[in-house]
Amino acid sequence: MSRRRRVYEGKAKVLFEGPEPGTLVQYFKDDASAFNNQKTGIITGKGVLNNRISEYLMTRLNDIGVPTHFVRRLNMREQLIREVEIVQLEVIVRNVAAGSFCKRFGLTEGAPLPRSIVEFCYKNDELGDPFVSEEHITAFGWAAPQEIDDILSISLRVNDFLTGLFLGIGIRLVDFKLEYGRLWENDQMRIVLADEISPDSCRLWDASTNEKMDKDRFRRDMGNVEEAYQEVARRLGVLPGEGPRDEVKGPTLVH
Repeated sequence: MSRRRRVYEGKAKVLFEGPEPGTLVQYFKDDASAFNNQKTGIITGKGVLNNRISEYLMTRLNDIGVPTHFVRRLNMREQLIREVEIVQLEVIVRNVAAGSFCKRFGLTEGAPLPRSIVEFCYKNDELGDPFVSEEHITAFGWAAPQEIDDILSISLRVNDFLTGLFLGIGIRLVDFKLEYGRLWENDQMRIVLADEISPDSCRLWDASTNEKMDKDRFRRDMGNVEEAYQEVARRLGVLPGEGPRDEVKGPTLVH
């Protein structure tokens, strides 16, 4: 594998310089973390599965006109993406009460919400990604009012599409996290969906049994984490032919 410059390394992915200007290579790791990195571990084959799942979902979103940074999958663990300026917000779309939302509002896990609720967090690990309002976002210059409108509009559209897609394969989309970036083309800027969509960033429950099929199995020490990710990939029709334990050698890092 050719030597490439590492641009950024996060908890679950590494970004490398892309083959042409304005592109990056996104490499999916097997590393897992929860509770703001207080709990860490390895989910064998997770990177392979998340690469396939995110490729499929991003492609479907591209097909219906949702702007994303995704270009194409390169191999078992890597995607080619457009380079964007990340908006320092995490956008959470909730359809069903789960996780910390239940504790904050005294709700029973699994209770359907009156309507989909969108929440914003300031993307800052040191501060624990605190929840913020649109007032905070505009006051501190993290995003302009028009950018917030675009983010809300895209997020609700993504929610509508993914809710239907997952329901069609017997999965309930409980909630999920999205990230966005500013894509610059000449002097024009537009907001596009970035990062990934996978069982790492979504709560996915079996529609019949409410069995958890996402990273909550890791967070809560429920076991069968790899199997849950595999089942999501299988239902989407993207389970790697030779199984998620196929390993692709990691790239040679240039510091």
